[in-house]
Amino acid sequence: MQHMTPRSGPGKPVDQVVFNRTELGAIMGLYGRMVAAGEWRDYGMSFLNEVAVFSVFRRTAEHPLYRVEKRPKLRNRQGQYAVIGMDGRILKRGADLRAVLRVLERKLIRAVD
Repeated sequence: MQHMTPRSGPGKPVDQVVFNRTELGAIMGLYGRMVAAGEWRDYGMSFLNEVAVFSVFRRTAEHPLYRVEKRPKLRNRQGQYAVIGMDGRILKRGADLRAVLRVLERKLIRAVD
């Protein structure tokens, strides 16, 4: 069996930012709770040269409600993880993914009558 590696230019493999298993576990755990609460219905993932993006949607054919981005180049500056709202505002940024995702978990807390 031969493994093919995508290349960009002669002899250079394509660098791609991805979420690892632990990061995806944290994101999908939150996603599952939000789906169960009826807040989210769909998601999409993009893995590009400088950023990995997990987008969540209320309905399939619309703009994402939130985007969770991983930018390793910002690791030593503002932190490599960010939660971005529908309007493009950065809601939370940091080096710890679970701490950054807490900004979205607050949406699950509701007053009980």
